[in-house]
Amino acid sequence: MAWRLDGTYFENCSCEVACPCTVGDFAVPATYDRCRFLLAFHIDSGQIEGVDVSGVGVAVVGDTPQVMLDGKWRVGVLIDAAASQEQADKIGAVFSGQLGGPMGALGPLVGELLGMERAPFDYADEGRQHRVKIGDAVELEVEDIVSPLEPDGPSPRITSVHHPANSTLTIARGVSSKVKALGVEFSGEGKSAFSAPFSWSG
Repeated sequence: MAWRLDGTYFENCSCEVACPCTVGDFAVPATYDRCRFLLAFHIDSGQIEGVDVSGVGVAVVGDTPQVMLDGKWRVGVLIDAAASQEQADKIGAVFSGQLGGPMGALGPLVGELLGMERAPFDYADEGRQHRVKIGDAVELEVEDIVSPLEPDGPSPRITSVHHPANSTLTIARGVSSKVKALGVEFSGEGKSAFSAPFSWSG
């Protein structure tokens, strides 16, 4: 059976603004020796093989070599504790790549699955501010960048990138950041961030 998810996403990583891994389609080296990241998603509406998963939060944490195309990514998934077991199983299948789609396309780069955990999610997407708290493991806030010459104008974006969330991403920066989940630990305060709507199907 088919599946479809629509919602919002944002991320933060250990690279400087803007993350060269993302801008260079995983072929340009990270700012430092590795790229550690968290991608937070809120499913506004969605169904997976007949199961309604609307309103559920999910996050992907990862740790990769400096050049992402080298593979051997370490990746784990955090799922909203408010989801039912059936919802969590279906969401886990999508975000681990088992059901194809954007995460499935990343499969050849993943060398180690760090597992899946359930935790309470508090997710907010409010204009240029994006926040998520995931249990005691993650407290993250990012803000879309604006020009001081046009503070009420649009934020800069990068386009035509091969990113799993969207091919167009708004450039942001970490405001506060603490990630310690599934063996991945970093602080991305002041570091690279992006935000975008996402629409996946498979």
